[in-house]
Amino acid sequence: MSRFASFAALLGGLLLQTLALAGPTYTDPDKTDADFAYQGEYAGTVKEEGNELTIGVQVIALGKGKFHAVGYPGGLPGDGWNKKDKVEADGEIKDGVLVFEQDGATAHIKDGTLTIKAADKELGKLSKVNRSSPTLGAKPPMGAVVLFDGKSADAFEGGKVSEDGNLSQGSTSKQKFGSYKLHVEFRTPYQPEDRGQARGNSGVYMQGRYEVQMLDSFGLAGKMNECGGLYSVKDCDLNMCFPPLAWQTYDIDYTAAKYDESGKVTAPAKITVELNGVVIHKDVELPTDRGTTAAPVKPGPEPGPIYLQNHGNPVRYRNIWLIEKK
Repeated sequence: MSRFASFAALLGGLLLQTLALAGPTYTDPDKTDADFAYQGEYAGTVKEEGNELTIGVQVIALGKGKFHAVGYPGGLPGDGWNKKDKVEADGEIKDGVLVFEQDGATAHIKDGTLTIKAADKELGKLSKVNRSSPTLGAKPPMGAVVLFDGKSADAFEGGKVSEDGNLSQGSTSKQKFGSYKLHVEFRTPYQPEDRGQARGNSGVYMQGRYEVQMLDSFGLAGKMNECGGLYSVKDCDLNMCFPPLAWQTYDIDYTAAKYDESGKVTAPAKITVELNGVVIHKDVELPTDRGTTAAPVKPGPEPGPIYLQNHGNPVRYRNIWLIEKK
């Protein structure tokens, strides 16, 4: 086992001791709890004071029939939302119907339809939608380095293929790279009773130095320690995280830092990140005096590996490839 793998295994073990898992973990969308059917994204229009308004709603399962909803005027994140206004409410299942109440208005979800009412007057209905990334299933172009295509995990040190034919967390590429464009498809587990960093936690490290966080951050704010965040560096410009057990994509353009012969930095590392086809970081300069918190590899001129972090949650990956840049 390499020093990198030993460090990663030690770090993963320590994190497992600190992240207390509260409830069940589901990795198969066909084998979940009753709440899973309500969770997800809803979109449609409502009429208010003669005006027709487009609305998006994200419904997050919190376990045992409890839920939280986030409403987005204009549409879902990345699909019309103005990135400013939100309406949030808590709800629970009553007699087979998920009910939310907020400021005199109510929302009921049954059979994939969200109905909004105020003063017993129906304002509109929203339908459940299942969005997918426009780069999902993207094929590696000519000359790409294919790290995982579902056939073998041989390109990764510590790589393991899960029972469902995907790559498990805790894998480090044997090959090391400088600058590149990286495509990764990932799926976080469904852990309704867990919270925060204990809920579908992983990350993909550029050169083992800079982490782009993976987490079940569906419906959250998009902080630097949530899905899409540049861990310990920068929050997302927009939280484009899909619900757990949905396949998601990262398309990352990474430019390694440049050094002169004396080891002085002449140009910092930069990164642009697309989550599910939407740019959430654009040409962000990364710190050259350090990596991200707990990064296994310190900044330097040497190439480094692609590292898929192990936080003890069964995050799965597929269709991983990159194009090296000169």
